[in-house]
Amino acid sequence: MTDTTSAPAGPRRAGFVAPRLSGTVRIVGAGLLGASVGHALRAKGIDVVLTDASPAQLRLAVDYGAGRVPADDDHPSLIVVAVPPDVTADVIQAELERFPEAVVTDVASVKLEPFRTLRGRGVDLTRYIGSHPLAGRERGGAISARADLFIGRPWVVCRDEETKASDLALVEALALDVGAMPLEMTPEEHDRSVALTSHVPQVVASLLAARLAGAEEGALRLAGQGVRDTTRIAASAPELWVQILGANAGPVVEILDALAADLGEISDALRQPAAPGARRIVAEAIRQGNDGVERLPGKHGQNRRFETLVVMVDDTAGQLGRLFGELGELGVNVEDLRLEHSPGAQFGLAEISVDPAALHGAITGLQERGWRIAGNTND
Repeated sequence: MTDTTSAPAGPRRAGFVAPRLSGTVRIVGAGLLGASVGHALRAKGIDVVLTDASPAQLRLAVDYGAGRVPADDDHPSLIVVAVPPDVTADVIQAELERFPEAVVTDVASVKLEPFRTLRGRGVDLTRYIGSHPLAGRERGGAISARADLFIGRPWVVCRDEETKASDLALVEALALDVGAMPLEMTPEEHDRSVALTSHVPQVVASLLAARLAGAEEGALRLAGQGVRDTTRIAASAPELWVQILGANAGPVVEILDALAADLGEISDALRQPAAPGARRIVAEAIRQGNDGVERLPGKHGQNRRFETLVVMVDDTAGQLGRLFGELGELGVNVEDLRLEHSPGAQFGLAEISVDPAALHGAITGLQERGWRIAGNTND
């Protein structure tokens, strides 16, 4: 494909900051991640070349403005490989061989397997730096791509002893230009980390959601936000996750085995809940879960904790906007928001996280304005 036409780069937003990258960036794979990188870089005025094994996917991404099609005289300074895990190593090798002056990175969610595969083939990896943006959506493809997908998200960069400082700076500049936060890890550290925070949660969510497939309709009508929260990612694509889990099987299996032992202990305790020690086993499991949740970073990566209030919002147009407006008038910043709808009810529940110092004023002020407060979930 030699057509070099493309839509002009998107308009520069107010407060535009000059990009750290320069020259041409080539993106191999025009799906969700690849096209999103393209949108983010083009918004910075960077020349982006897209290529994809699927001509239709490529044309769609170009039509949406994620980049242009390749030209014979392209000389990219940076290449971003954004293809499925089972072909990542092959594509990295091909790009290193085709563009001997370019630095190559990839955005695969597993880092050790492609590195080992390439090293085993004897490929010179001096110009390869594995990376992984911790961002995504349940829906894939170029049509779901967004320029703001990476803003505020971690972007792991995996260097080794052969990595040149200038090459490392190039990949870190990529992360910074798309709004992400670069974080250095070894491939081993990365894969162990995502096994715990991403890959095992996917398995657990899918297994729990699978129990819903045969549930009675009456039970499903009782579904609240808890089951929705714990099964949200179960909508992910099976084809992709077969590849991810297979490539990171070791760390995933280690955690699953430990989790299975924990589940077995809880099951045994609940078979005779009145037996000596049974209640303690259950209580300790819940408490340890409390401890784990407390360690999760909050807003902007902070460990700061917030208080929550639950506001009943009528299911009519403009009510949520009015709620936010009146919280603003009260000087209350909304730190986080979660919405829940009860089946058959004509209202929703807005669970709002606020600074602890602002909680009392928010409750009092909203009640004075006629809002119904369902309760403070931390009471």
